Amino acid sequence: MKTWVFLALFGVALVESKVFFEERFDSPDWEKNWVQSAHKGKEFGPFKLTAGKFYGDAEKDKGIQTGQDARFYGLSSKFEPFSNKDSPLVIQFSVKHEQNIDCGGGYLKVFDCSLDQKDMHGESPYLVMFGPDICGPGTKKVHVIFNYKGENHLIKKEIRCKDDVFSHLYTLIVNPDNTYEVLIDNEKAQSGELEEDWDFLPPKKIKDPEAKKPDDWDDRPTIADPDDTKPEDWDQPEHIPDPDATKPEDWDDEMDGEWEPPMIDNPDYKGEWKPKQIDNPDYKGPWIHPEIDNPEYTPDPEIYKYDEVCSVGLDLWQVKSGTIFDNFLISNDPEEARKIGEETWGATKDAAKKMKDEQDEEERKRAEEEAKAAADAEKDEEDDDDDDLGDEDEDDLDNDLEHDEL
Repeated sequence: MKTWVFLALFGVALVESKVFFEERFDSPDWEKNWVQSAHKGKEFGPFKLTAGKFYGDAEKDKGIQTGQDARFYGLSSKFEPFSNKDSPLVIQFSVKHEQNIDCGGGYLKVFDCSLDQKDMHGESPYLVMFGPDICGPGTKKVHVIFNYKGENHLIKKEIRCKDDVFSHLYTLIVNPDNTYEVLIDNEKAQSGELEEDWDFLPPKKIKDPEAKKPDDWDDRPTIADPDDTKPEDWDQPEHIPDPDATKPEDWDDEMDGEWEPPMIDNPDYKGEWKPKQIDNPDYKGPWIHPEIDNPEYTPDPEIYKYDEVCSVGLDLWQVKSGTIFDNFLISNDPEEARKIGEETWGATKDAAKKMKDEQDEEERKRAEEEAKAAADAEKDEEDDDDDDLGDEDEDDLDNDLEHDEL
């Protein structure tokens, strides 16, 4: 059944809801649709199909997992090319850092048809880079990078990613009115306008190069009181000889030189004198540089648009492997993407957390039992040692008695 999406444009139009690419990794033959990069100079790690150590559904939760530490990963899939002109672009996938990742990427890239899949690498031109990136406590963010006229532009806002071991759904929506929205677990994490939150275009306004602050403009809120004078007793040395110090009895002036008392802080020292501050009667406030229209600025109503969207790929580096990627979706319908997210990631997330909690509880009990067994073994060993010492004492007593009888 077809659904329709409305465009937020002047003169409302109808567009057929389409899924351009979807991959749930629900087939053992998933590799037929993906190409492993063989770019020279990179040692690529393998992906394996798995639901991981914990899951909500052993089959539905299967995704591709990075399988080797300290490796690059390069995998991509192509689909029928399309343009998002006059239509939303929705990019969605789930990421599960089951290994409790300390440093590594969890993002995907979207390319046009020029991508050489067998040679995909970090410098391969892309259209969009989107998803979580974690490296230590300082980097835990969601990348949203767009290529505009051949240059990559990073979002100016900070979007914090999820950093736990559970699966999370990441969604990017780019609208034909040049607005965007980032969802995490189908909840809004950030939104705004493309022109404001990326440096695609020169600024609309610039400082007037002809304007300058008038010479008589006084922007000092306070000034030194001209009537304030320094007290006569103000100037005192910072350090003075210790009046309580006495020359040591064994001090020899010929051998030790002339004795001088040690210096101490002067309690009367007041520091550098400065006149008190008063309100400046000539204060005019901060001078604001006038702005003019930027002659280099030209509005672009189609910042959002890509003429050819053709492939998606994982181009990553991970220090600690174990991330599971799943539920890839590229469409033009945000509402349909939300529903698919709930049908996939949303349908199993609670059961997966329950399974993980049960595993953690079992691990806790196992650790307690092992600790108790180790403590009991140590106590038994101590008791055995005490028994051995007791036997030695009895032997010594018997020897002493025999000696006395002799």
